[in-house]
Amino acid sequence: MIRIEHLVKNYGSNCALDDVSFSVSQGEIVGLLGPNGAGKSTAMNILTGYLSSTSGKAMIDGVDILSDPLRAKKMIGYLPEQPPLYPDMTVWEYLSFCYDLKGCRGDRAAHLREICDTVRLSDVSGRLIRHLSKGYRQRVGIAQAMVGDPKVIIFDEPTVGLDPKQIIEVRNLIRGLGKTHTVILSTHLLSEVQAVCDRIVIINKGRIVADEKTERIANAVSESRRFRAKICGPQELVLQALLEMPGVARAELLPERDGDASVYALETEQGLDIRKKLFYLLSERGWALVGLESSGVNLEDIFLSVVNSSDQSGTKRAPRSARKTRRGKATEEETLGEALYEDADRRRKESAAQKNDED
Repeated sequence: MIRIEHLVKNYGSNCALDDVSFSVSQGEIVGLLGPNGAGKSTAMNILTGYLSSTSGKAMIDGVDILSDPLRAKKMIGYLPEQPPLYPDMTVWEYLSFCYDLKGCRGDRAAHLREICDTVRLSDVSGRLIRHLSKGYRQRVGIAQAMVGDPKVIIFDEPTVGLDPKQIIEVRNLIRGLGKTHTVILSTHLLSEVQAVCDRIVIINKGRIVADEKTERIANAVSESRRFRAKICGPQELVLQALLEMPGVARAELLPERDGDASVYALETEQGLDIRKKLFYLLSERGWALVGLESSGVNLEDIFLSVVNSSDQSGTKRAPRSARKTRRGKATEEETLGEALYEDADRRRKESAAQKNDED
């Protein structure tokens, strides 16, 4: 449904997008992430026809957005970070205005009622937009993107400024839209992408540095062998025993307490379950285990690892298996982040080589 091929955008000597290529299938929800200035907004502005590219193609259902913009734009619904609302209009007047602006045909009233029902605006459709809360204004912005039933909907930071309840409602709405539309969601929150999207694409310094199914990230979280243990006993002796325990890859005393229990972070070797051995070890030494919980993989650290890997791409680094961190061993986040970056970098080089062969 969406295909971007070797997209380049230069602002003078500054390269905002550097040979970006990816595609989005029909009915897929893709999360677009990256630090500030990475090129996310530039990519979306080109995809929506707001900006032209220096070179490359951006196509919507086979239609090039640059060579046939009107036809391509009819298939796009767009919610910018600041929704383009007219506060002196009622919700219904504004959506009716968008209906005319997009040149829609058919039963206007039925179409707008269906949209209002979907985004839960029916109860406020007669109210002035200026009198609506931030959450309802965001819904109005989503509603205008849905007018005309476009095949592709693009959201730029759709949950910024919303309270937790409103965030959940917007996420549920986006998941529902993904059943019948192709959706691109731009955000800074990896946790939000994991909750909503089928795939994650990370951009840094104008290049795609990770492109992976969300399922793989979720599997990494579910397979994590990382725990928080609350143990009563002498801190130095407990920590030494944990470090010497077979199967423990890392142990660290955390600056937390639970009554007279200290809290320790544990990470086990891949595929090993040390919970029973840990219980017996502590029992033999008379140290009480008052809590043990899986802490999982930190999603934000995966994102940072991918970005850091791309930032260091021009420097010579040790093999991943031999790399050390300040804790003495590469964490799961660092290992997974580097793997995602290496996969994306390999695909980019293969795509560039194929383009050179065709040229």
